[in-house]
Amino acid sequence: MHPLGEVMGNHVLGNPVRLGIMLYLLPRGKVLFIELQRVLDLTPGNLDSHLRTLEKNGYIKMKKIIHDRPRTAIFITSTGIVETRRYVHALRNLLDSVSEEDTGDLDSMSGQSDKV
Repeated sequence: MHPLGEVMGNHVLGNPVRLGIMLYLLPRGKVLFIELQRVLDLTPGNLDSHLRTLEKNGYIKMKKIIHDRPRTAIFITSTGIVETRRYVHALRNLLDSVSEEDTGDLDSMSGQSDKV
């Protein structure tokens, strides 16, 4: 499969907010809702909507915990780890498939269009 097809095939991680959530969770394993909300600068409702999509697809688990008061903890699942790493690998492959020559041609084309 072409690298672009691999990237476009994942509709869950193709969303930048959900990808950001997973990339933040990947090295940590778990995080509190409030921390994730602050880091991503999202409203509680917006974050909750994205988390529900990730949970529905098996990427995360949410659990109510008692810390100093009731809070929501988000845990990355093994599926979430595998799929996030697969998606990042596909992005790297896509970027690697774009050669320096190709980007150079785009730069020269944009310069020509400015002269017209």
